[in-house]
Amino acid sequence: MLSNHWRTFAALAAFAWMATSGCTSSAQNKNASAPAPVVLVTEVSASDVPIFSEYPAQTYARNSVEVRGRVDGYIDKWMFRPGQQVNAGDILYVLDQRPYQAAVEQARGNLNQSEADLEFARKQVALLQAEANLAASQANQLKAQQDYDRLAPLVKEEAAAKQELDAAVAALHAGEANVRASQANVDQTRLSTQTQISSTQGKVEAQSAALRTATLNLDYATIRAPISGLIGDTLVPVGGLVTANAQQPLTTIVPLDPIWVRFKVTEAHYLAFKKRGTLFESPLTLVLADNSEFPQQGHIQNTLNQVDPKTGTLEMQASFSNPQHTLLPGQFGKIRVQTDLLKNVVLVPQRAVQQLQNMQNVFTVGRDNTVELRVITIANRVGENSVVTQGLKPGDRVIVEGQLKVRPGATVQPQPYRGAGGATPPTGN
Repeated sequence: MLSNHWRTFAALAAFAWMATSGCTSSAQNKNASAPAPVVLVTEVSASDVPIFSEYPAQTYARNSVEVRGRVDGYIDKWMFRPGQQVNAGDILYVLDQRPYQAAVEQARGNLNQSEADLEFARKQVALLQAEANLAASQANQLKAQQDYDRLAPLVKEEAAAKQELDAAVAALHAGEANVRASQANVDQTRLSTQTQISSTQGKVEAQSAALRTATLNLDYATIRAPISGLIGDTLVPVGGLVTANAQQPLTTIVPLDPIWVRFKVTEAHYLAFKKRGTLFESPLTLVLADNSEFPQQGHIQNTLNQVDPKTGTLEMQASFSNPQHTLLPGQFGKIRVQTDLLKNVVLVPQRAVQQLQNMQNVFTVGRDNTVELRVITIANRVGENSVVTQGLKPGDRVIVEGQLKVRPGATVQPQPYRGAGGATPPTGN
């Protein structure tokens, strides 16, 4: 049952309709015996209707990479075609490698020499010689001591000459001095050997690092793709000079799978997403420039950290699987996403709705096939249908075609309305 407010609007609408169709009514009165006109009707039902919103969008490559040289050199080979799909590790450019190959060989030779010096130092040849001299001095000292010990009692008993004892004492003192000198030489040689080993070890490590650096520079002379993606044109031709500190890159690589899309939503829609908890769950449809839908659905991955105060919008970034590389960075389109769900509402074809004196109304057909004018409230439009929140109830039969042939209270012959394809159009989801 309609409220009194809606009854008043319906009466005014009916009066206006009768006033504007007076001539038609007169003609019908004159020909009362004419058969009832045929109209096409659809029976409406209540259902939950999702509401979708669309936002302008543009694709972009989130992880695009500029390919640059890490060492200086002239390009010998160019190994790709612009627009080609490359994989991470593919060779893109080959620089003149001769200077870097020579540097590797020189560094390897220096390292080999230092390793030989280190091996020599570790064998401690000088230390072994000093220790042998010490052992000889100690043997001479022992002999001199034995000569002294043998002569001393003999001289005391006057069985040997004192001159021989003096010579033995002198030899003993000389032997002790030689032992001390040899021991000092051993200590000095041992310290020198340890210093030489440490110094040579440091030289080996430094030259090992120099060899690694030279090898790395040689490897950098072959420029490879850092990521997989679609490669652009080369900006330096064969024979051109590549420098490590050049401002201009050699080329660029953009990954296409997934492809990223940025779009902006209103603050109200963003808050609705957050309240429903579907910000990162709602599936997205990308409508391309030719109005076709991209077959893969996307999802919001992240948002920017503030609302644009000038537009009251927030940028969102979504990703779409793009295995066929159909989408390229820079393409324009529209993002379609569900922003609301209207529950227990009625859908009617848009062509059934008429505008009369700032009111929207439809003709319905009762059980006795009489026409009634209904004032309705439309909340939204879904495709070719309108969402009616007031004025209709499930089971009402709404005239879709033939409105110009009827008036309120007239009797009609209702026939089921079928869509453009010949099928009865749905009235809800």
